[in-house]
Amino acid sequence: MIEFLTVGDRPIAIERRPGRQPGLVWLGGFRSDMTGAKASAVDQFGAEHGLAVTRFDYSGHGQSGGDFNFGTISRWLEESLEVFDTTAGPQILIGSSMGGWLALLVIRALRQRGIERVIGLVLIAPATDMTELMLAQMPKKYRKLLDQQGFVEEPSAYSPEPYRINATLIEDGKHHLLFGRAIETGCPVTILQGARDKDVPKEHALKLVQHLVTDPVTLTLIPDGDHRLSRPEDLALLARSIEGLLVE
Repeated sequence: MIEFLTVGDRPIAIERRPGRQPGLVWLGGFRSDMTGAKASAVDQFGAEHGLAVTRFDYSGHGQSGGDFNFGTISRWLEESLEVFDTTAGPQILIGSSMGGWLALLVIRALRQRGIERVIGLVLIAPATDMTELMLAQMPKKYRKLLDQQGFVEEPSAYSPEPYRINATLIEDGKHHLLFGRAIETGCPVTILQGARDKDVPKEHALKLVQHLVTDPVTLTLIPDGDHRLSRPEDLALLARSIEGLLVE
């Protein structure tokens, strides 16, 4: 059953599975929603192990309200923190692509507030500092358009509709960059990365590992994996990764 949490003026859709702790909190990727294969696999894992699961859609995504074109990392981080605050007890954050970046930002914000409820992170093709990665991968003609008209529309490998990237998203992202200093999570971190990922290259995951200097990190490189990592064998690996973080 879907419930809604109002953050600012945006109704945020949340789906919960009751269960024991530690709970699992899913943070999806850019233009993805909580009904995707990986999110559903996390929910199924929770069902099989009796764990609480919290899934939600950012504003402008899935069943949540709000205009996608007003979306920024600041907005989606605010929503992620508000949703996390509705949970209780220890939690494992599971973030995919942009959700990996947001998971790192969430845990940083929580630790700044003295909240130490996150006991583990599972990051799937984490797009740390995604907005800078977008710019680096953007053809020069698109960067010029971005400057001229405030947005560009790029073809998507995952949808017949193009991805619209707004200059406000890129500019806002500059306020949340993590690379360039040590990233401290205070918990074990598991990273799953496809070696054939064209959107978030494996080198990006290795760069993240180099910034996680104070916490135990496990990086699993899937030789034939792409950005989706949604095949049955990928989902099985995701389940094993979550299981490895569970506190006995």
